[in-house]
Amino acid sequence: MEANNVNSDLDSVMGTVTRIPGLIKAEGFTEWKYRFGQYIKMKDVKLWRSYLRPPIRVTMTRDGATIDKPVEEYSDLDFEKVESDERALATLSMALSPEIAQGFCEYKSSKALLDALIDVYDGNDDMKQSLQDLLRQRFNLFNYVLGETLEAQLQCFITLNTEMTTVGITLSKIEVNKKLLNSLPRSRDMNMTVIKKTRDLSKLSLYEIMAIIKSCDMDDKQNEINHVTSYQSANLGVSTNSAFLALPAQVPNQ
Repeated sequence: MEANNVNSDLDSVMGTVTRIPGLIKAEGFTEWKYRFGQYIKMKDVKLWRSYLRPPIRVTMTRDGATIDKPVEEYSDLDFEKVESDERALATLSMALSPEIAQGFCEYKSSKALLDALIDVYDGNDDMKQSLQDLLRQRFNLFNYVLGETLEAQLQCFITLNTEMTTVGITLSKIEVNKKLLNSLPRSRDMNMTVIKKTRDLSKLSLYEIMAIIKSCDMDDKQNEINHVTSYQSANLGVSTNSAFLALPAQVPNQ
């Protein structure tokens, strides 16, 4: 039951094919903004236009002046135009937690609401600069944590790199790749030295360098298995290769 609750909470934040990514906490705004945009474009790419422009006004000319057209005189096409904006506003409103939505009730268009959220949670230039400085510091201090698995460390590095890119921090491939290699545990020093000497770190993407690191890790594990097997066979006085050759051949089914 507890696992189901955790998965449900995660779906609320991350979103699914049928579920809007939810803005639950202000701290997660940057990632939510990206996920929300992708969700809208997946559902209805045309709907995204409502978040980029002011709401459409349905007008008419009367006595030489342009005025808002009365709703009772709307055509089907007029309704389609305004309903798209209304659907965009409703979708965005549903993505906000009650605590956050309460502070933004005054905004009556999807663009105005999204702009207000960005102003409040993305902050001004000083706040953005402070966030960039914080992320740069985290990047510079990034290192292996005792007991952490390789997969966990790589995932943390991906997350940090994504956060930096999202806030406008651009680093060269060689900076990112060297930082990751230098942060790995000392037990991998030999592999990392070989990678640095044989690979062009200025051309490899982060995901390519991660694939190489994982490949080296699998080779190390295979070598360790081979060493243990050979040691056990030596203690039994049996050649590993002879043991395999001695296995009975498989007779195909008649």
